[in-house]
Amino acid sequence: MRTGEPLSSLGDVLAVLDTGLWHWDTAAGLVTVDAVAARLLGLPAERTTLTEAQVRARLHPVDWNEITGVVRLAVAEETLAEVRIRIMDDQQRVVRVVRSRSKPAFDRVRKAYVLTGTLQEVTEPAPGTPAGRSAVTGDWRRSREAFLLDAGRALAEARSTQEVLRVAANLSMPGFSPDGLAVFGVEGDRLTVIGHHGQEPGEEAPFTSMAVDTDYPAAEVVRTGRAVYLSSPQQYKARYPLAWPLAQRFGRRSWAFLPLTVAGRPMGAWMAGFAYPVAFTPDERSVLTTVARMLAQALSRAGAAETQRELSEGLQRSMLPALGPDIPGMDIAARYVPTGGGLQVGGDWYDVIPLPRGRFALVIGDVQGHDVRAAGLMGQLRIALRAYAAEGHRPDAVLSRASHFFHGLTQGNHDEDPDDVRFATCYYAEVDSATGTVESARAGHLDPVVRMADGTALIRATAGGLPLGIDPDSDYPTTRHALEPGETLMLCTDGLVETGGHDLRTGWGRLRSVLEDRWDSMDELADALIQAVLGPSSHHTTGPLVDRREDDMALLLLHRESGDHVDARSPVRRAVMTVAQAEPERVADARQQLRELLHDWPDEDQKDSAVLLLSEVLTNVLVHTDTDALLVTDVTGEPGERQIRVEVTDTGDDLPHKRRPGEMASSGRGLMLIELLADAWGVAPRGEGKSIWFELYETDGAGPDGAGHGRAHADEPRP
Repeated sequence: MRTGEPLSSLGDVLAVLDTGLWHWDTAAGLVTVDAVAARLLGLPAERTTLTEAQVRARLHPVDWNEITGVVRLAVAEETLAEVRIRIMDDQQRVVRVVRSRSKPAFDRVRKAYVLTGTLQEVTEPAPGTPAGRSAVTGDWRRSREAFLLDAGRALAEARSTQEVLRVAANLSMPGFSPDGLAVFGVEGDRLTVIGHHGQEPGEEAPFTSMAVDTDYPAAEVVRTGRAVYLSSPQQYKARYPLAWPLAQRFGRRSWAFLPLTVAGRPMGAWMAGFAYPVAFTPDERSVLTTVARMLAQALSRAGAAETQRELSEGLQRSMLPALGPDIPGMDIAARYVPTGGGLQVGGDWYDVIPLPRGRFALVIGDVQGHDVRAAGLMGQLRIALRAYAAEGHRPDAVLSRASHFFHGLTQGNHDEDPDDVRFATCYYAEVDSATGTVESARAGHLDPVVRMADGTALIRATAGGLPLGIDPDSDYPTTRHALEPGETLMLCTDGLVETGGHDLRTGWGRLRSVLEDRWDSMDELADALIQAVLGPSSHHTTGPLVDRREDDMALLLLHRESGDHVDARSPVRRAVMTVAQAEPERVADARQQLRELLHDWPDEDQKDSAVLLLSEVLTNVLVHTDTDALLVTDVTGEPGERQIRVEVTDTGDDLPHKRRPGEMASSGRGLMLIELLADAWGVAPRGEGKSIWFELYETDGAGPDGAGHGRAHADEPRP
């Protein structure tokens, strides 16, 4: 700039002062920087807009947390937000320190912070020099306390040994920062390297398996539990002449070796190496000692957590089965996700049990509790179920015996601790792979879900009894239905449905949208269902989402493959249900099943008519005969031209007939309603028994008589 030329803008003035400008809008998540600010961040010197993640990647992780805290405090106190920030390079080394000043404002409408500020490099004396130490002496206490607070928070948040080492490598101590570090552990009588920073890969090889009695500083620290400070190469060489050739090639000027002590026992050593001379004053030794203690605690916690995870994962793997060999015509997928926190073991399980004559059993269940005892009870119950299945018992007998076994298993512990009440829910199904027939019994567990060939998913209502272990003499009725070609059966525990604040209704809605999408394989569908609950960024067993999960998850999918032998005219959707004389409450289940089967039917009046007629037909069987009813519902045709066919079969001999009930009569109107509302209907003898059926044809729901017109009736043959 020529002398006397006026400055054109504030930016020109700041550029002369080597000061950058930046603007941050937290609602948009974007940070705009000018050329100077970009250069200070280690980017090309040009105006640009960055995401928060891109900016955060250039800053020391501890400093980013400090920025957010300072901004909130400045808004609350209506003051300037001033903070020193360490800029990192791609190797996560501090390349410069900058000072940021801004006056933040809070936008209450958008609930966001808006900041415009300056960025200026801080020129500080070289660390470790007398000038550097004198520059921080006056502010030493405050800097040390702030550094230790940040370091403690960062180390406490580290979840694994590798995270602890990354935090340790990025620690920038007030007035003196190491350019290399190594963390040593002890295995038997050998010294090992747990991790290191500031050295090239492979340079740690001479130190990876060193005897504890070696004349090396870290070994002495482990033996004695006392720190070793070496302020110069001469001091290192004189004290450890045999180890000096190993350390000489790194070109460092000072070293600090400190014990990593937990519960009074040295578990290893921490080496901090400096590229400049450090006198190791009492204040500096105090900081290093405090960091070593925090580092030892963090490594101990991380090691215990990793051991615990390995133990729990091994325990779960030993208790959960492999799916076994492929089953002809069937595709099976399963997933298990433990709860967050604790030992990450619980009582959820699944099993696939091979049976004779091409049959197999599917089992899924949940033992109450998320502890080691629940996992142990689950393992014993799973073995018992396999044994009862291998003996050839039917599903109802398998669960009855399992309930008696589980009651005896838990009663002894309940007598010792009355508050420890344990029970288990379970769904057991025997599947014929050739016909797709599924016979099931349910003990307090969730009903299964069927995804039909056209993608429609609905809950399949099944008969059930009490959870296992509550009443040793409980009965478990059997439900029989057919899994058609192209259909998928989903079994799961309540953790998959109710996680994340959902109840059974809203949780089912979340899973239904995933089930009704198209999937190339059952493994892809299983992963998608888990991700719908955990979120796409989760790794299922680690991460912050796990800690918010309150229950285990078990998932089992069975898909019946459709082949060339399948009749193209087979129904698009089919539901089959048995309603016994002793179970009149199942009529409500049948109505709900029909509504779910017609969830995308356009005419609500027709849906209501179908449900009303179904209720009438089923009730007539239960009231006027002494037999059970078999309900078969089919939805066929392309959208816009579909038809509903409902058929109810019983073994009674009397054929229904129309009556003329008086105004005060409480019955006798069933066939009149069918004739009025159905598009077609009829009664067909079945040799032993009969069936009554009705059909409704799809309309757009726009006309005044969207319901049927009774084009066929009981006296006419089926069209």
